[in-house]
Order: sequence, then structure tokens, then C-alpha cells
Amino acid sequence: MPPKPGNAAGEVASVPEEITGQPRRVVLGGLLWRQTFAALRHRNFRLFFAGQLVSLTGTWMQNTAQGWLVYQLTGSKLLLGVVAAVGSAPMMLFSIWGGSVADRHPKRQIVLWTQSVMMVSALLFAALVATHQIRVWQILVLAAVGGLAMAFDMPARQAFMVEMTSREDLMNAVSLNSSIVNSARVVGPSVAGFLMAHVGMAMCFFLNGLSFVAVIAGLLMMRLPKFVPHVHSGSALAHALEGFSYVWRHWRMRTILILFAIVGIFGWSYSVMMPAFARELLHVDERGYGILLSANGIGALLGALTVASIGHRANRRFLVLGGLWIFSAMLLLLAFVTNYYLALLCLGVAGWGMLLFFSTINTLLQTSASDAMRGRVMGIWALVFGGMTPLGGLEAGTFSHYLGLRWAIALGALICAVAALVVWFIVRRMAAAEKAQME
Repeated sequence: MPPKPGNAAGEVASVPEEITGQPRRVVLGGLLWRQTFAALRHRNFRLFFAGQLVSLTGTWMQNTAQGWLVYQLTGSKLLLGVVAAVGSAPMMLFSIWGGSVADRHPKRQIVLWTQSVMMVSALLFAALVATHQIRVWQILVLAAVGGLAMAFDMPARQAFMVEMTSREDLMNAVSLNSSIVNSARVVGPSVAGFLMAHVGMAMCFFLNGLSFVAVIAGLLMMRLPKFVPHVHSGSALAHALEGFSYVWRHWRMRTILILFAIVGIFGWSYSVMMPAFARELLHVDERGYGILLSANGIGALLGALTVASIGHRANRRFLVLGGLWIFSAMLLLLAFVTNYYLALLCLGVAGWGMLLFFSTINTLLQTSASDAMRGRVMGIWALVFGGMTPLGGLEAGTFSHYLGLRWAIALGALICAVAALVVWFIVRRMAAAEKAQME
């Protein structure tokens, strides 16, 4: 639908959605810088944004320190994968239930509880590291507790996004949320590297525990309408499993989630191996390792801001598949570089491509789902997002052990690129079939 003469920036129109097949609303008129931050006009989202920016910085500090701690204690690349798997395994078991809970209860209350659990876990971690009592089994237990909290936190937090903003601003909100995550990925690892080198590892976990105060305070300050649960019949299990039936009936949603699962196993697993990659292949210390992760975060931040700025008018098929191809190409190059600065560049561009893919996938699922089903659809998204990580961590750890780090990363990149190509053919064929039926 072309813009009519005299349309002011900010006017919206309904147009066909090239991936989901459902109408969407886009902004007409020229691109304005304020459109990049449109979701911040909502007070509740501003509170969420500020709290998450602080909290997620602490989370990335802890993630960075945890990976280095495991490798320092054990020297095992396989155990790096095992810890990542244990931390994400609860997502496989409980995220569908978490999505069902998000559809039946106030999402703010769910997020308050999960954030509180993660705060206590981080402070306990800090105490064990500070007193030199930390053992590998304790790391595994605390990682599992954090994963269990995330199984309920992630579906509720993602489905809560539209309640804090509006459907028109949802893609912008999702992209800005991704920008928060990746701003934290820039700052958190760098700060963690500095603290580990000069203050001690325990401080990373302690500051993460304190950082949850910001997001909890923001949630408590929000003004929300009274929660009205959707009417449903049947057992809690039937309610949770209804999400699978809903997704399976929509081939586009189904295709998106299958692609997401493949990338979760073979694409994101490279990050699990970063401590070993930094130490064994690039020969850098804690600070160099933190900068590597920050470079990846800078690229991802730019990718999130790209989607926030142009996502409402860009071809989403390009954002999803093009972003994934860019990510795969950079990961393949990374597998064989030996120069530290070239590795930084590869990680930066890979982060940019991944966020084009990730932010667009998230938005497509949320805008395609009905209000009554959004929590359960995002529960399945969380299952794929976190639940595939155990498999990815084990895959990366095992392949690194038997084939070497470089070939493990390269193999994952090739599989992701081929998967994107297959999905491109599927989407074209199905779209053509639907067009033929309409004619």
C-alpha cells in the first residue's frame, strides 16, 4: 500500500506480511530517528528498559566469569558444554509449562518471582567463590536453578512485552529489548574481564545479584490494568500442550521454529567454546576474552538497532534469512582465523547478522499469535531458545573434543547456512502454492 500524498510520519497502514502471511501494520512517511525508540513513549516499557539494562549487564558479567571459572577449575572443553547444557536443560522440561502459566496468571508477578530467585542464586554463587568453597557440582546445581527460573521467566517476559507497549510498537520494543541485551554484552564481559584480573571473580557474581534490584523496582513501579485471565477448560497439561497444536496448524510458524531450533543447536554453540577459543587458539587472558565477547555484543547491538530503525519497512524474509547467512559466513571465517583483531571483526559482524535474524523471528512469532495463545507460543519459543542449548553445548563440546575447536565451529556454521537455504526454498514454494489457490 503506497503512502498517500501528505502522509505524516508515524501514520500506520495494514500491508501483507511476507513471511507470516498475516497482515501487519507499518509506519508510513520518512524514516525518523525517534522511530528507532518509539516503544519508549510507553511509561511501563521505560521502567522495564532501565531495569533490564542494569540487570542484564550483571548477568553478562556472571556468564563471563562462570565460563572462565569452569575452565580454570577443570581445563575441560567438554565440561564447558556440560555446564551450558545443565543450565539450559530445565528449559526443555518446563518452558511449555511456563508458557501456560504466563497465559493464566499476571505476567508481572511471574517475572517478579523469577527475578528474585535469580538474585538469590547469584548472591549464593558470590559467597561460594569469595570463600573459595566453590566446586564444579555446585556450579552445576546453581546453573540448573537459574535455568529453571528462566523456563518461567522467558515466556512471561516476552509475552509481557505487548502489554507494556502496543501491537504497533511491538517490533520496536522487541528490537530495543535486544539492544539492551547486547549493550549488556558489550559492557558486561569487559567489566568482568577487568574485575577478574584486578579485584577477583566473586565481585562479578555479587554485582550481578545486586543488579536484580533495578529490574524488580521497575516492575513494582509499573501501572497496569487488572489482569483478566482467558477462559479455558481442561487440565493444565492440556492447556500447555494446546500451544503445540496451535503452532503445528500454522506452517509458517512451524517452519520458523524448526529453523530456530537448528540455529540453537549448531549456531549459538560457538559461544560455549569461547573460553577455550580465546585461551588455546588466540592465546589471550581474561581481559582479552572479555573484549572478544564485547565485540560480538557491539555487532549484536548494532543489529538490534538496525531492526528497530528499519524493521517496520524492510523485507522480513531478508532480515531472517539474510541475517542468518551473514552470521554463518562470519562464523565460518572465525573458525580459521589466527589473528586476534580479525577474530574481533568476525565476531562483531556475526553478532550483527544474528540479531537481524533473532529480533525478526521473535517479533514474527508474537505478532502472529493470538492474545490468548501468546504465552504458550513464547513458551515453545523459549523451549527452542533455551532447550536446544543443552544439545548445542554437548554438540560443541563433543565435536571440539574429537575434531578440534576450529572444525566444530565451522561445521555449525555450514549447517546453519544450509538450513537457511532450505527454508528459503520452502517459503517460496508454499507462498507460490497459496497464491495459486487464491487465483
